[in-house]
Amino acid sequence: MLTIEKPYTGKYALDHLGFRPFFLAAGLFAMVAMLLWLGIYHFAWPLLPVSYPSTLWHAHEMVFGYAVAVGAGFLLTAVKNWTNIQTINGRPLLILASLWLLARLLPFTGLLPLTALADTAFLCWLTYEIARPVIKAKQWNQSAIGGKIALLIPANIVFYLGLLGYWPEGVQVGLYSGFYIILALIFTMGRRVIPFFIERGVGCPFEAKNDVWVDRFSLVLFLGFAVADVLAISFGNTTAQFIAALLALAQVPFHAFRMVGWYHPNIWEKPLLWVLFMAYGWLVAGFLFKFLATTMGVSPWIGIHAFSVGGIGMMTIGMMARVALGHSGRNVFDPPQILIVVFLVLFSAAFIRVLNVWLVPEFYGEWILSAQLLWITAFALFVWHYAPMLVKPRVDGRYG
Repeated sequence: MLTIEKPYTGKYALDHLGFRPFFLAAGLFAMVAMLLWLGIYHFAWPLLPVSYPSTLWHAHEMVFGYAVAVGAGFLLTAVKNWTNIQTINGRPLLILASLWLLARLLPFTGLLPLTALADTAFLCWLTYEIARPVIKAKQWNQSAIGGKIALLIPANIVFYLGLLGYWPEGVQVGLYSGFYIILALIFTMGRRVIPFFIERGVGCPFEAKNDVWVDRFSLVLFLGFAVADVLAISFGNTTAQFIAALLALAQVPFHAFRMVGWYHPNIWEKPLLWVLFMAYGWLVAGFLFKFLATTMGVSPWIGIHAFSVGGIGMMTIGMMARVALGHSGRNVFDPPQILIVVFLVLFSAAFIRVLNVWLVPEFYGEWILSAQLLWITAFALFVWHYAPMLVKPRVDGRYG
C-alpha cells in the first residue's frame, strides 16, 4: 500500500536534519571566532586563560570547531541519503549541537579538563551517529568517511593531553593530525561530489574525467605526506621534513591533472561550481607552498593558510551553500546572487592572507587584519541570507 507523506506544517525545522543546526552553527562560529581572534591578535583582548595560548585556541577551533561542524552537518545529511535511514533528528540533534557549542564556550572559563571532556564526548557521539546508519544498511564502502571522523577523536585527545601538560608534543601532534584528517575528508568528498556537480551543472553533456591511478597515488602520497609533516613539526625531525616536502611537491601534478579532467568553461557561469573548483586550486597551491617552505624558506604559515582559508574555507562555504539549497527544497541551479559576492570576498581573504603576506611582508599586520575582516564579512553575508533557510521548513512542505 502506498504511503503518502503528510506535509510538515510547523514554523521551524532546525531539528529536522543535521545540516540545519550545524551549518548555522558553523557560519556563526566562523564569524564570531574570527572576530574574537582579531581582537586577541591586534588588540590583546584578555579573553583566554594563560593556560590556553591564543594561537593554539585559534588553530584548534578552526579545525575542531568550524571544520568539524561543517563536516557534521554534511555527513549527517549525506548518510541519510546514502543509506535511506533517518539520521539523528529532533531533540537529540539539538542536544548534540549544544554539546558542540558547550565545547566552544568552555575554553573561556579556564576549565580545560571539562573542555576536553565535552569536546571528546561530542566527537564520540557524532562518530556513532554517522556510523550507525552505515552499519545498519551494511554500506561498508561508506565506512572510510566515518573512519576519518573517528580518527579526530584520538587527535583531539592528544591535543588536550599536550595542553594540560601531560605530553607537551601532543599539542602539535593533535593539531596537525586533526588538520590533515580534515584535509583528507575534504579531498575524499571533493573527489566524490565536485565532478558530479560539474556534470550536472554546466548545462550541456559533459563527462568529468577521473583516473583510478591518480586516485590511488594521491591517497598514498597524502598519507605519507601527512605522517611525515606531523613528525617534522612535532619533533623537529629534519629527515621527515625533507620527505614531507618531496611528497607535497609530488601531489601537485596529480591534483592538477585531476582538475584538468574536471574542467569545463561553463563552470565560470555557475558560482556553486567555480567556488569548489577554485577551492581545490587553493589546496594544490597549499602543497606547492609546503614544498617551498622547506626548499626556499617561505613561511610555513603560507601553505597552512592556502590549505585552510582558501581550500577548506571556500570548499566548506560552497558545500554549505549548495547542500542547504537542495535540502531545503530550493533550486540549486538558481542560487542567490549574493553568493557571488560571498565567494569573491572569501577568495580575497585567502589571496591577501597567502599571496600578499608572502610577496609584501612589510605590511604583514595590515594584510592579516584585512583578511580577517574579509573572512568575517563573507560569513556574515552567508549567515544573513542562509539562516532563514536553515531555520524554516522546506519550501516544498516536506520534513527534512
